[in-house]
Amino acid sequence: MAAQVAQPSVLQSTYKVREAEGVLDLYFYRPIGLRLAQVFAKINVTPAGVSLLGGLVGVIAGHLYFYRDLGVNVGGMVLHVLANALDNADGQLARMTGRTSRMGRIIDSLADHLTWISIYLHLTLRYLAEGASPTVCLLAIAAAISHGLQGAAADYFRTSYLYFVKKGKSFVDLDSSAALRSDYQGLSWSDQPWHKLLLALYWNFTRQQEMLSPHLKRLREISIRSFPQEIPESFGAQYQRFARPMFRLWGLLMTNTRMLILFIFLFIGQPVWYFWIELTVFNVLLVYLIYRQESMTQSLLELATTTH
Repeated sequence: MAAQVAQPSVLQSTYKVREAEGVLDLYFYRPIGLRLAQVFAKINVTPAGVSLLGGLVGVIAGHLYFYRDLGVNVGGMVLHVLANALDNADGQLARMTGRTSRMGRIIDSLADHLTWISIYLHLTLRYLAEGASPTVCLLAIAAAISHGLQGAAADYFRTSYLYFVKKGKSFVDLDSSAALRSDYQGLSWSDQPWHKLLLALYWNFTRQQEMLSPHLKRLREISIRSFPQEIPESFGAQYQRFARPMFRLWGLLMTNTRMLILFIFLFIGQPVWYFWIELTVFNVLLVYLIYRQESMTQSLLELATTTH
């Protein structure tokens, strides 16, 4: 009797790549996200609709962090976890149904930003309501800006990894600020104001990423010219060998770690300390990882120009 070839599970088919998934994602958020995605697929909810629902739940969670009441804060944590599960489900739904799109990615990013804006805003208001110095506003703004830069860099690294390592460029679109600017200029505020606004936000986000890692930007540009059809397997393997060891450290700058640290400080009644973690520990880690990333990328630039 012929041996049967093991088929990947439905859950595994919704991963980006396994090494890009954190432990909590693999064993908690992805299984929950799959079930949610299956439900949303049955009732014909779009991935963008799931993203917006997750953003709404996240904004409400942020509001519940305003109150100095642990029970209310725990309710916010539960909603925050649900928002993160929905953030997983929208991507899984898109991959299950083949409905991935640039606009879907933009809306997903917007929903995530709205969640964290609500969190920073309501934590700041919480301290102001308790009579804290107005300088807490400066602390919150600096932490929020740091958060934005850290998230942009981590997303850029992961997206680039998917492009170079994942088979087939159709899995992830390689957006550049130059292409986004061209598309943005082609839209009219009078005819498509919503799309133009979203594209403006995404364009700015992509410019931030490219400024943080100019060598990676150049590598991506060279790869498009050198490998117009598909990334060669040898080059993808080399990129994977260099980049994979950094994944765990980049994961520390992603949502799961932030949520865990925020929850700890909420439980002890000192969420302002979370702002200080953003400004100190996470920024030091960001600088180190960008240095590692740029050094790695520089060593791959010559290989990209000689591999055909």
